[in-house]
Amino acid sequence: MNIDAKAAGFSAQRLEKISSHIMENYIAPGKIAGCQVMVSRWGTPAYFRSFGLRDLERQTPVTEDTIFRIYSMTKPITSVALMMLYEEGKFQLNDPVHRFIPSWKNQRVYVDGTGAGMVTKAPDSPVTMRHVLTHMSGLTYGESLYPSDHPADKQYAELGVNRGHGVTAESFADTLAQVPLRFEPGTQWCYSLATDVCGCLVEFISGQPFAEFLKDRIFDPLGMTDTSFVIDTSRTDRFSANYGRRADKTLTLLDDPRESIYADASRFPSGGGGLLSTTMDYARFCEMLRRGGELEGQRIIGSRTLGLMIRNHLPGDADLAGFAMGSFSETAYEGVGFGLGFASTLDEVEAGTVGAGDFYWGGAASTIFWVDPVEDLFVIFMTQLMPSATFNFRGQIKNIVYGAIED
Repeated sequence: MNIDAKAAGFSAQRLEKISSHIMENYIAPGKIAGCQVMVSRWGTPAYFRSFGLRDLERQTPVTEDTIFRIYSMTKPITSVALMMLYEEGKFQLNDPVHRFIPSWKNQRVYVDGTGAGMVTKAPDSPVTMRHVLTHMSGLTYGESLYPSDHPADKQYAELGVNRGHGVTAESFADTLAQVPLRFEPGTQWCYSLATDVCGCLVEFISGQPFAEFLKDRIFDPLGMTDTSFVIDTSRTDRFSANYGRRADKTLTLLDDPRESIYADASRFPSGGGGLLSTTMDYARFCEMLRRGGELEGQRIIGSRTLGLMIRNHLPGDADLAGFAMGSFSETAYEGVGFGLGFASTLDEVEAGTVGAGDFYWGGAASTIFWVDPVEDLFVIFMTQLMPSATFNFRGQIKNIVYGAIED
C-alpha cells in the first residue's frame, strides 16, 4: 500500500502523533493488547499502522491481515443491504414490518406491571421499516448487553430471545414478536436488536440466506475476502484474541481465537453484531461509502439512497439527547443525529468535536470507523477490548486526525 500523507492533505509529522499516542497511552501500559489504525483522504491512504499483539497468550503481532470481531460495525453493512432492496422497489420506509413478518401484527407495548400481571396495549401505529433502521421501534437489547430492571427487558430472556446456536431468522423474528415494546414506535430512540431484525428482513424479502446475500451482493463485489460470520481453519492463525479488563485493570481473555465461538457455522448470522473483518476489508466498504456507493466500477447502492441514509431521521431534526432512552450506545448523544444505520455529527459545538456531517458507528470490542463527506476522508480503528465504553478512542483519534489536516 502506498502511504502518502502529504498527497492526502495531511502533515505527516502531525498525523504521526497517532503512533506516539497509541504506544505511550495504550500499548506500553498494557491497556490493550494491540490495535490497527487507517486514515485515508481523497482516496489516498495517509496512515496505516499496526501496534502490539493480536494474541497475548501466543505473542503473535497485529499484522496487516489480522481478523477482528467488528460486532456492531456489522450494523451499517446490514442497513446498506436492506436499503439495496429498497432501491429495488421491494418496500417503502413507512411500510409496517408485519408485511414481511406476520407475527409482528400481534405486537404489544408495555404499560405497567410485571410478570403475569404485566399490562400491555396494542401500539398506536405498527413498527415500520424506518423504525427498525433507526432504532426507534420500541425494541431494546433486553438484559443481554446492559443491566436493566425494566419488566419488558426481562421478557427477552424469559421468552428465549437469543442469537446463538441453531437460531434461524424465522425463529428469532417470531420470538422477538412476543416481547412487549418499551415505548410507542417512533417516539423514542433505543439502541437495540432492531438491526438483527433488518438482517432477517433482508433474508425474507430477497429469498436468499442473509449471509449469502451479503457475500454475493456486497463482499464479493467489493473484494472483502476476509469478511464473514464464521472463522474457518484456514484463517484461524490470523484471528485476534478478544479481551476484557479485570478489576485491577489487567487484561483477561474473553474469546480464544483457537477455540472461538465464531468457528460454529450454525450460529445465528447476526446483522446487528456478528461479522468478522480486517481493516483492509472494512476500508473497501468505507471507500465505497466515501465515493457515494460505488467502488472500482461496482455500484453497491445509489448515491441518492446513501444520501437519504446518512441524513438525520430523528423527528424535528433533533439530536439523540432529546430522544435516546438509556445510556448504552456506540455514540454520545449531544449534537448527534441518527439516520438509517448510521450516527452523524449534527452540531460540532454541542458534540464537542469537529467533523459535522460525518457518519459513523462502532463495535462492542472498541472498533470504530467514520466517513466524512465534507473532508472527503474515512478513518478505521481496530482493537479487541470489551466493553467499547472503556476508552474514548474515537474522540482522541479524531482530534489528532483533524488537527493534522493541512490544506
